[in-house]
Amino acid sequence: MPALVTLDSLSAATPDGRTLFDNLTLVFGPERAGLVGRNGAGKTTLVRLILGELAPAAGAVGVQGRLGVLRQAVGPAPGETAADLLGVSVALARLRRIEAGAGSVDDFDRADWTLEARLDAALTEVGLAGLDLDRPAASLSGGQATRARLAGLLAARPDMLVLDEPTNNLDAEARELVADVLGRWKGGAIVVSHDRVLLRRMDRIVELTGLGVQIYGGGYDLYAERKAEAEAAAARALADAERAAARIAREAQAAAERKARRDAAGRRSRVGSSDPKILLDFRAERAEASGGRERRLAERLKADAARDLAEAEAKVERVRRLAFELPPSGLPAGKPVLAFEAVGFAWPGGRPVLTDVSFRVSGPERIAVVGPNGAGKTTLLRLAAGELAPTRGAVVRSVPVAFLDQHTALMGDAGTLVEAFRRLNPRAGENAARAALARFLFRNLAADRPVAALSGGERLRAALACVLMGDAPPGLLILDEPTNHLDLDSLGAVEAALRSYDGALLVTSHDADFLAAVGVGREIRL
Repeated sequence: MPALVTLDSLSAATPDGRTLFDNLTLVFGPERAGLVGRNGAGKTTLVRLILGELAPAAGAVGVQGRLGVLRQAVGPAPGETAADLLGVSVALARLRRIEAGAGSVDDFDRADWTLEARLDAALTEVGLAGLDLDRPAASLSGGQATRARLAGLLAARPDMLVLDEPTNNLDAEARELVADVLGRWKGGAIVVSHDRVLLRRMDRIVELTGLGVQIYGGGYDLYAERKAEAEAAAARALADAERAAARIAREAQAAAERKARRDAAGRRSRVGSSDPKILLDFRAERAEASGGRERRLAERLKADAARDLAEAEAKVERVRRLAFELPPSGLPAGKPVLAFEAVGFAWPGGRPVLTDVSFRVSGPERIAVVGPNGAGKTTLLRLAAGELAPTRGAVVRSVPVAFLDQHTALMGDAGTLVEAFRRLNPRAGENAARAALARFLFRNLAADRPVAALSGGERLRAALACVLMGDAPPGLLILDEPTNHLDLDSLGAVEAALRSYDGALLVTSHDADFLAAVGVGREIRL
């Protein structure tokens, strides 16, 4: 029986009453569907409705077949093993009791005799062949844990997968592996993701917008192309409707003014006319009737134009497009920026994380630090920023440096945006702080928002404002996985801003599209 998820006239709202979607009707079948939308559009709510974790405000959800769920990565509980991550610890314990001769009648009745073979195949498919299932889950990297959970799903053979940001925190190789696994999946899949590599493997893209659900056949590239075409066509139609409405209003006004002049001329001519009163009255009635027809025609044309304008406006999503520019750094071409001279690093009592790393950065170079998870990319960035000191060799910084880690920890979680800006830039007054934040689209009351309430994209934008709008703009900007937790619109805006930045950029990211978009020209491979 094919998997099927049916949403019938579904409505949902946020706890504060904001409508997320209304009268939503949609079917997910045996296909790979990418679910995208701005942060706050309702993607997570829709997934929870499908899983039965929330009740809709109206409408119904129907599920045919078994669902397998992979949620956004969370840390393992104390004492959990790899088998717990795969969701098979109970079933494996049952098989082991039987093998040891201690199995009960219930064990034999409920034993999954093919489980171990399916697990071996699934672990091999996700690149974890030979994983010790008794290994502590805490000893696995974030990427390994995600792949283990995915293997558990594959071994369980559900009818439909529901994956929530499955490639977050994975390195490039693991991202490709997950995309390949999904590409070979024969059942249905609902995939919430902003990973363009993964979205390219989709059969269709379902986008939640302020206009409702928009559906695009094919993967990410076709979606992006068709969405741009649809938005351009809607914008042109709106502009045409606005021009038509303005033209009709001008013509109606001109017609009214002409009639007023004719009426005034008629009144003047009547005063001095020797024509019989009955003829003058007839002329006045005819003029009034003609004017009435003109008014009704003008009103009908205005009503038609207003209807066309309303229809055109309804096809244009009224959202503020995120776009901001980074201030100039003033970094001259060819100026030395950063040098690593035979740098090594190890934690006290630990094995070396980096050994004999040497490179130089000059002028506004764009450099990516690449390598698998655990290779030491973040350690290298922290050394470059001065947060760590090398245990061997030397790091030479020749310009001011700003470092934003994956969680933009410099922002903290306490206080408002204005307060965070002034804490990081003590010489800035209240007006200067608000002006700086406004350049990054935190205008008026938005600058008073609590830092803890910001989305991932807003937090990155606020952090950029704090480090780039200070007294000494940095010549080197260091970014650690800046695209995590950004929706596609925010991702495009950050890429555009960094592309126009005139300083040097040292970045680590597993998103190859992002690295290409910001103009990376050199890699340091660990």
